[in-house]
Amino acid sequence: MHGTDVTALFDLPDEAATQELGKNLAQTLLPGQVIFLEGDLGAGKTTLARAMIRALGHTGPVKSPTYALVEVYVVSSLYLYHFDFYRFESPEEFLDAGFGEYFNEASVCLVEWPDKAVGCVPSPDLRIHLRHAGSARVAELAASSERGASCIRTLASIRAAGNSCATPDLP
Repeated sequence: MHGTDVTALFDLPDEAATQELGKNLAQTLLPGQVIFLEGDLGAGKTTLARAMIRALGHTGPVKSPTYALVEVYVVSSLYLYHFDFYRFESPEEFLDAGFGEYFNEASVCLVEWPDKAVGCVPSPDLRIHLRHAGSARVAELAASSERGASCIRTLASIRAAGNSCATPDLP
């Protein structure tokens, strides 16, 4: 996959704004996408993933995969896998767990702490980096493929139509 110059920044003044971004992101998901969720502890990665999963129609619990490493959801005719590699001590644990088979054209994979499996986890279509900004947060989205670029463009259209706090930087 090749890099693109499609990025977008979203100010997230509170948890509700993070949830709204997740809800909007859910509308852009397509089978085969790999999305990296990056940021420090407490930056909102799981909150964002939880909002995406709920927006897709999942009504049961949405647990953080920190201890299980992966939570599986079948929603809106998608197979969605939510990974958290925070506890990995080496990237080879990804291979040992057999996670490679989850990354295919029929599934969407949300990956927290992808740097813990560097060189083993497939390249993302989209990177979402969440960071603290005082008492608020900022989400920076960067496309790593045309599929990721399409996601950002669609998201920017959704957010613009809703008069959101989106400030997309599109080519």
